Formats: sequence, C-alpha cells, structure tokens
Amino acid sequence: MADLKTSVQFIHGIGPQRAKALEKLGIATLGDLISWFPRRYEDRTQIVPIAQLDPDTPACVAAMIAAPPTLSHIRKGMDLVKVRAVDDTGMLEVTFFNQTWLKNQLHEGETYLFYGRAEGNLLRRRMTSPVVEPIGRREFTGRIVPIYPLTAGVSQLILSRSIRQGLDACTGILPDALPDEVRQAHHLCRINYAYENIHFPEHEEALALARRRLAFEELFFFTIGLQRLRRRREVVHVAPFSPVDMDAFYQALPFSLTGAQRRCVDEALSDMVSGVPMNRLCQGDVGSGKTMVAAACAYFCVKNGRQAALMAPTEILARQHYAGLAPLLEPLGIRCGLLTGSTPAREKRATAAALASGEIDFIIGTHALITGDLGYANLGLVITDEQHRFGVAQRAALAAKGSHPHTLVMSATPIPRTLALILYGDLDVSIIDELPPGRQPVATYAVPGSYHPRVYAFIRKLVDQGRQAYVVCPMVDEGEDGGSDERKAVTEYARHLQTEIFPDLRVAFVHGKMKPREKDAVMAAFAARETDILVSTTVIEVGVDVPNAAVMVVENAERFGLSQLHQLRGRVGRGKHQSYCILISDNRNEETRQRLRVMTKTTDGFRIAEEDLRLRGPGDFFGQRQHGLPGLRVADIGCDTALLQEAQAAARDLLERDPELTTCPATAQRVAELFAQNADTLN
Repeated sequence: MADLKTSVQFIHGIGPQRAKALEKLGIATLGDLISWFPRRYEDRTQIVPIAQLDPDTPACVAAMIAAPPTLSHIRKGMDLVKVRAVDDTGMLEVTFFNQTWLKNQLHEGETYLFYGRAEGNLLRRRMTSPVVEPIGRREFTGRIVPIYPLTAGVSQLILSRSIRQGLDACTGILPDALPDEVRQAHHLCRINYAYENIHFPEHEEALALARRRLAFEELFFFTIGLQRLRRRREVVHVAPFSPVDMDAFYQALPFSLTGAQRRCVDEALSDMVSGVPMNRLCQGDVGSGKTMVAAACAYFCVKNGRQAALMAPTEILARQHYAGLAPLLEPLGIRCGLLTGSTPAREKRATAAALASGEIDFIIGTHALITGDLGYANLGLVITDEQHRFGVAQRAALAAKGSHPHTLVMSATPIPRTLALILYGDLDVSIIDELPPGRQPVATYAVPGSYHPRVYAFIRKLVDQGRQAYVVCPMVDEGEDGGSDERKAVTEYARHLQTEIFPDLRVAFVHGKMKPREKDAVMAAFAARETDILVSTTVIEVGVDVPNAAVMVVENAERFGLSQLHQLRGRVGRGKHQSYCILISDNRNEETRQRLRVMTKTTDGFRIAEEDLRLRGPGDFFGQRQHGLPGLRVADIGCDTALLQEAQAAARDLLERDPELTTCPATAQRVAELFAQNADTLN
C-alpha cells in the first residue's frame, strides 16, 4: 500500500517517464504531488453566447461545428487546423496551431466547449488555440479549473491527471496533523475534503473551505515552529560587550549618519551589551546606508577585543564592501581582510592563518568564510548582507565558527513591519526608513511596447553623454508559454540590440544560468565601463554598485512584483547623474496598470512593499513565492491577516497548555519536518 513517501513513479497511471518530468518541479513523492497546489484558478463554469464574448476576458463557449475541420501546412513545423463553430447568436472561427490530431477529433454537427480569449468584431469572432472538449466531459471546461506552476515537458493536462491519480492513491492514508479540538473550534473541514477541493473544487464554496483549512494549517504550524525557535534562543547567555565611545568612528565618516541609521546602530549596540546573543535584521531601502550600520557594529565588536565577519552573496559584492570599508576602518586600528573563492591559494593560506591567530579583526568575504577548515581566533559578530540569499543553515555555519556570536542580517528588500515580524520570526527588526540627503529620486515611467523606438533613442542619448544602461527581461516559464518573443529571452534580446539597434555600442548579457565567475566577470566589466548596455534577468537585482548607470529599462514589467521592480530600480540613481527607470508593458489589465502606476508615483520602498503585499501577497518580495516562509503554499499573508491572527492565537493556546506538544505528536512531527525541510530558506 502507498504512503506519502512513496515515489510517484509507483502511483497507478504515472510510471517512470512521467515521474522524471515531474522531478523537474521537485515532485518526487506522493506527498509532494498532492501538495503541488494550484497558483490560481479559472472559473470555466459560465457559458457565454458567441455574440457576448468580451475580447479582454477568457470565456467558455458551447458551439456546434458547422463544417468539417480543414488542415493546412503553412511552412515546415507550422500546421493549422481551422473550424467554424456556431451557436444561436453567431459564428466563431477557431484556429489551432500544430494540433493536427484535432482535425479527426472534431466532428461536424457535434457540440463542444471552447475556452479561450476571443478576438475580432461583432460580425467576425475568432479564437486561437482554445482549450476544447466535448460538452459534458468537464475535465478542462464546465468547472473551476486549477492552474499549476509548470516546467518544460509538464503540461497542465499531465499535472492535473497525475494529481488525480495521486489523490486516488491517498484514499484513507492522509494523516491529519491538526489537533481535532483546534479543527473543530475554528470550524475547519477535514483534511481529505481540503485536498480534494483545493485541486478539484466542486464549487466556489468548497474551494473557499478547502483553502481556509490548508491556509490555517500552514500558519498554525509555522507559528508554533517560530515560537519554539524564539524560546530556544532566549535561554542562551553570553558575556556582555562593554560600552564603547563611538565618537572616533562617527568623526571618521565623510558624512553624518541619518537619524534612522543612528537608531539602528543604537538598537544593535544595546543588544550586544545585553548578555544575550543579538539576532537582528536591519532592513532598509536600496541606498539607505545599511553598510554603515554594519561598519559601526563591526567597530564596536572589535573594540571589545572580538573579531567580526561580513558575508556577501557574490564575490563582486564582497569586493565592493571591502573597497568601501577597509579605508574607513583601518585608520581606526581595525585590521581588515578579504576572502573569496577566487583568492589565490597562497593568499588564502595567509588570510586563514591571520584569522586563526587574531591578526585580522574584520574579515569580509563570500561563502569562503564558512568553509570547514577556516578557523577564527575569537569571532564575536556575524553580519550577512542581502540576507534572503542565505539560508539559515549558511548563517548557522558562519555563527558556528564562534561561540554564540552576535548576528546582524541586512536586507535591501523593504517589507511591511507586520510581515517582517512574521517572516523573520526569530529576529528582532530594525528599519532604516529614511534615505541619506542629496540622493536624487529615479524618474520612473510606465509605457507600452510601441514606445520601443523612443526608449532606444533615449538610451543612445544617455550613452552618448557617457552614461550606461540596464535592460531587464523576465524569465520565461516554457511550460506556460510554450515559447517566447525576443525580448523575453536575454541572449536573443542582447543579440537583437547589438546587431539591429546599437551595432556601434557595446552590449553584454548576464543571466542566472551562467557560472558565478562568468556573471562576476560580466558585472565587473560593466562596472569598469567596458560595456554600454547590460541585458539581464533579475540576477542584477542584488548586484554591483555602478554609479554611472543612469537608465533601467524593464521589459514585460507586469511579470515582476512591485518590490522586485523597486529592487531593480535601485540599481540606478546611485551616482550624481539624474537617473531613469522605464517600465514597458502591453498588459491592459486594470490591476496591472494600477500596480505600475504605484511605481511611477513613489520611490519609497516601504510604501511600495505595502502596496505589493495588498495587491499580490508576499510571494513577490523574493520572486515567485520563494520568500522563505516554510510551507506557505496556500496562505497569503497579504490577504489572510485575520486568519493569521486566528492561527497565532490557536498556536499560543496549544503551547501554553502543552509546550512540548506531548499530547499532539502528529503536530510536533509536522512542525519538525517543516522546519527541517526549509532550513536553507527560513530566515
């Protein structure tokens, strides 16, 4: 008999070949399969007459095939099947690309359901490659249809049928880890009903009940785990640091810290003298001065006779920090070092020896700082930059180099305070909510694709003035689109710009599939002004500081979350030149336009984050739902605030009655599994 850890290839109807395709999505077991939740739903229950089709809204049409389908070969690799369908109100011309089998499957005189977006005018309606099935089948029409995240080789049909097989295999074996009294007290449906109706909802009410149950469960387990993490942390005591006169540090700075920076420094220093290890998140907008807060903490730590380490996610960022901080701190008697993957072997050995003997006070580097054999004389403070790029396991590996060192994590992703307190449940939160004086806001415009010639002319004008430009393309999910236009594919778009638009300029590209060293080399060349235009995916969202870059163009801007767009915009406006961000989108959806308008009206990252949370939920803070919240596949903190409070209250009640969860072993096991699985993403 199957259990949730059974490999999907042994589920009836799946087999080794489909299992291999599912593995690309991280679906290996029966449990993974049934927990691969839809990202959205399409209501295909309402049937619209042909005459009432709205060009902007996908809809279901019941229509009879009026003439035999025709097949034409347009060119190699391109076949068209065309059919004419009718209902009482009008006629619909339907075209299918490269679906030749439909010629023999669609029969004159029979009625089918078509689901798609109509085009044309009242006299001539057209649909291109809609979903089609015989009326009454109800696999992909006539019901609420789940839409799943996909990858190449896995279609909605394959995934939906696989999940159906998986749910059938789960009959009677789905464990309910939610204590029964909690389920009843909060009027939640049973687990089998929830899984069935999250994937195959009978109607909207069933979907709402299923979603509420699964969202509550996620928030409940998550809250229990975080509260236990906090309790574990509070029992550790360390020798408190002694107060230090910080005037020498402040006087050495070429500028005065803002009030917000001083407040964050004061909060961190009071942690370090408290006798409990600091565990603090310092978050602030791009350019708000988090690095100076880190420098103040490192100074304070070293003056207490301890070592400090700063870990950055990329080599180029580590070098940038070293170039900025060493000249500031070394005149104050703090010996600085740099250690990255490309540090020459001899230099590496010398740096390692100096760290072990205490000759280096402050080390800046990449993952090289946590390699197994690297030892520290007396590590007292661990700082991680762009913290969402590091998992808790990596932070813990660096912290393990000392005896309960203080931890400061920095993030340039502004997050509403309510979300930050949940997202970083075992961290205290400091927020730098003001920018240093003198920074010019980046002028931001949202324009349609028809503006491309003007945008290209503007880029040329700025490059002629000696500036540089970023052009960002979204990643394309092949499984969703089945292809991409040239602007969506970085290499293609870079080639297009270089050969057809800017043959006389220097165009380079960078994307996530490149090796880290290759990426660093391209970024370093851009920083050194050896490139005029850099075409990129969001890998530059956290990247090198290029003060000379004055324009950021984002293609298909509707595909990004607001917080991500704000991060991208933060790559420009870092120098003395007026800078610009141009968001290009042909999406006519009103909500999309509203979101992009927010970007043109404010440069305040926290306001943008609040709006992003309100409009799209927390997923976009770190890309597509990769926000480090373990197990949050259904719950949406932006919309489920009341449910979160309910789940938190239930978790508190349970922990007060039973702190060790001895009466709820299934709950204890689920929480342990959840936090073990997500060790690399949580915090």
